[in-house]
Amino acid sequence: MKLISFNVNGIRASVGKGLQDTLRQLNADIICFQETKATPEQVAAALGGVDGYHVNAYGAVKLGYSGTAIASKEKPAKVDFGIGMPGHDDEGRVVTCTFKEAVVVCVYTPNSGEGMKRLDYRGDWDVAFRSYVTKLAKGKLPVIVTGDLNVAHQPIDIARPKENYNKTSGYTQPEIDGITSLLEAGFVDTFRHLHPTEVKYSWWSQRFGARAKNVGWRIDYVLVSAGFEKQVKDAFILNEVMGSDHCPVGITW
Repeated sequence: MKLISFNVNGIRASVGKGLQDTLRQLNADIICFQETKATPEQVAAALGGVDGYHVNAYGAVKLGYSGTAIASKEKPAKVDFGIGMPGHDDEGRVVTCTFKEAVVVCVYTPNSGEGMKRLDYRGDWDVAFRSYVTKLAKGKLPVIVTGDLNVAHQPIDIARPKENYNKTSGYTQPEIDGITSLLEAGFVDTFRHLHPTEVKYSWWSQRFGARAKNVGWRIDYVLVSAGFEKQVKDAFILNEVMGSDHCPVGITW
């Protein structure tokens, strides 16, 4: 099985940049999208040229903002939208699909924003989301949590850690503590588990030629509930795939 996660930064714009051809080439069993910036109907239309997938999308109340989706070759036995907690489900940030082998949670974590204006909300979100996925992990199936978590966890995950630490959203101590707590609650970062010393990024600023210079951040993850990492054969970051300010990440098992 192959799972891909891709923050497309606008799925309709991404189609114009070759997304459908990319998805055909990747030929993943499950594809998780973040930042679709589209309604469920618009997501379905954008993916209409890629045959063989069941599409389950979740849009924000605010049009053209946020949004997540899971496309899968296997029809999920169950689909849940949001995390079931008041105040957290207006932005279309989580889709959960239950398959025969695993529960897949696609998440687009809130960005703390310019000047870290949403840092307090981000902290509330981290607690609520951790509660949601740890409950899922108590079930019989392994849980895969994937998406744009909007945080670089360790210095190895960001090109310029000293310059950004506690100065830039996505690399403040509260955000770092949020992902640390998620891992301590029983999840494994598959890429770092299999590639403990590899420097590779999944997002680059669209300014100053950051991608060409590879001045990036690793903020897109595939986490799995403890024990399932033993079944993961590979975890990868596909830097060569263009079409967004992020690149796809994924696992095979």
